[in-house]
Amino acid sequence: MENENLFLIPAIIQDYNSGQVLMFAYMTKQSLKKTLETGTTWFYSRSRQKLWNKGETSGNIQEVKEISFDCDMDTVLIKVIQNGYACHTGSRSCFFNKMDITGKEKFFRIINKLNFTQASAASASDIIGELYDVINQRIREKKENSYTFSLHKKGLDEILKKLGEESIEVILASKHQSKKQIVYEVADLLYHLLVLLAEKKITIGEIYDELDSRRK
Repeated sequence: MENENLFLIPAIIQDYNSGQVLMFAYMTKQSLKKTLETGTTWFYSRSRQKLWNKGETSGNIQEVKEISFDCDMDTVLIKVIQNGYACHTGSRSCFFNKMDITGKEKFFRIINKLNFTQASAASASDIIGELYDVINQRIREKKENSYTFSLHKKGLDEILKKLGEESIEVILASKHQSKKQIVYEVADLLYHLLVLLAEKKITIGEIYDELDSRRK
């Protein structure tokens, strides 16, 4: 039997009342069925290779009001009542990067800034955003068996201590270890950085904005 999750359909999510486009994601047959059954949006995560319920970790549930398909039946439009924000950066909509397309030459420069990826590749920002949401969920739910929550309970000094340790591990791995080990240590460091951001209530969007300002 073929794996239904190998077949994706693009989904555009729109605010039912204002008409604002909120986000873009991918769905499978199973996620569409769960969306119809539950009345809230379900998508397919290419990074985790599993279904996920929008707002499950953040609380920003999307209540489905209307579902339409395009003329070719290969794209779905879902109109929702958005609770909270749609974007993991903390913005109401994921589409907040407005571009000035005046003049063909300037338009081509804009195109060169866009992130084009292979269809099978997961977005790095999606993965980081999802992990950040999970970290906040662990803290919010006070899961005693969670390493993330245990760090939170020990306080800022313990988090900073772990950051220092992980930074040293990255340096040592970069000097003496294989590429695989460097990737492993950098992932550890990034995780602890996200814990720090959650602890200080800094959103991923604020970091993205700062990085974006530096590339101009």
